Amino acid sequence: MPCRHILLIEDETDLRETLKELLELIGFEVETAANGREGLANLETKGRPCLIMLDLMMPVMNGWQFLETLKKDPQHGQAAIPVVVVSAAADMVEIQAQYGCRSLSKPVDIDRLLGMAHEHCESC
Repeated sequence: MPCRHILLIEDETDLRETLKELLELIGFEVETAANGREGLANLETKGRPCLIMLDLMMPVMNGWQFLETLKKDPQHGQAAIPVVVVSAAADMVEIQAQYGCRSLSKPVDIDRLLGMAHEHCESC
């Protein structure tokens, strides 16, 4: 049976709750965090998700800082957990090259987002 646990890290409350509800409607279990620090704490308490969906521009700990922390952590690193960056504020080619993660630009294409969720969570 595939894992269905996604960690969604997004500081915009309305977007975070909308994406959470949408993903839950189609059967995913979604944990949320409002910034990278909350996301790291979630990884410690809730365990490994099949996918992390990550905004970049956030207070407290932004997405770049979160990715750098993951890169240094052998247990939760990007090799262990796929990351999809969901942002309007970044050069996605640079993010993909530097961190090896996929990306979606805001406004979010819901079909692509759901496709990535299924792709990563059906095979773990």
